[in-house]
Amino acid sequence: MALGFEALAATSAGYAFSVGCCDGAAGLARDEIFDNAKSIVDATHLPVSADLEDGYGRSPDACAVTIRQASDVGLAGGSIEDATSDADDPIYDFQLAVDRVAPAAGAAHDCQFMLTARAENYLQDHPDLDDTIRRRNPLPKLGPMSCMRQGFRTSTPSKRFERRFPSPSMPSWDWRGATYSVEELAAAGVKRISVGGAFARAALGAFVRAAREVKDKGTFSFAADAIPHAEVSAYMAKGKRWSRQRVYAIGDRIDLCRRQ
Repeated sequence: MALGFEALAATSAGYAFSVGCCDGAAGLARDEIFDNAKSIVDATHLPVSADLEDGYGRSPDACAVTIRQASDVGLAGGSIEDATSDADDPIYDFQLAVDRVAPAAGAAHDCQFMLTARAENYLQDHPDLDDTIRRRNPLPKLGPMSCMRQGFRTSTPSKRFERRFPSPSMPSWDWRGATYSVEELAAAGVKRISVGGAFARAALGAFVRAAREVKDKGTFSFAADAIPHAEVSAYMAKGKRWSRQRVYAIGDRIDLCRRQ
């Protein structure tokens, strides 16, 4: 809010890293993600969307339940992906992927919830643009929603994708490679942009670089780029927000992840 954005998006990766866990449905429970999302919803008047992984279940009904529960905690939108969290079979079969989105779209319509269907081919090292486009084809028949294509490294596939579909779509770039401005992406036809977990990784990157500087060089030049304490405090809620039980629960969660 303080930075002037008109909506917020939670990141499953950012939350997972903050509690010492790996990102993904295999490492994070649905209730845990919703607890985190609700804490964000309760702290702002802005609309909030969330990464809902694969809908927290293989079945179409599980996806619909996830959308309804997301709406119940106050989320305005969320995404369902076609990735399975299974390294041996990382993408859902085409027909199952469509079948999973259909009831989620129905639930989203009933709840006035903004659904995003995510096509994960590029993020899962399967850079098949034709298949990504094929997975987008049935979506307009299922109701209003946007489509996210994960992991593009150049604007060429995005331009081809946008030419095929006039309805809202959004890329989540592989931020390790070339990046493009909002204006350049808009010119390619993009309506929404996701940075995924890049903000969280940028913060963690600054932390790791600072720690390495102290350990390896014995210097503290990183502090020159640190945000002033007063500015950080101005962004924060006043008073106590976390109960002791909640803090213990997070600690137990970190210990569990370490043991796994």
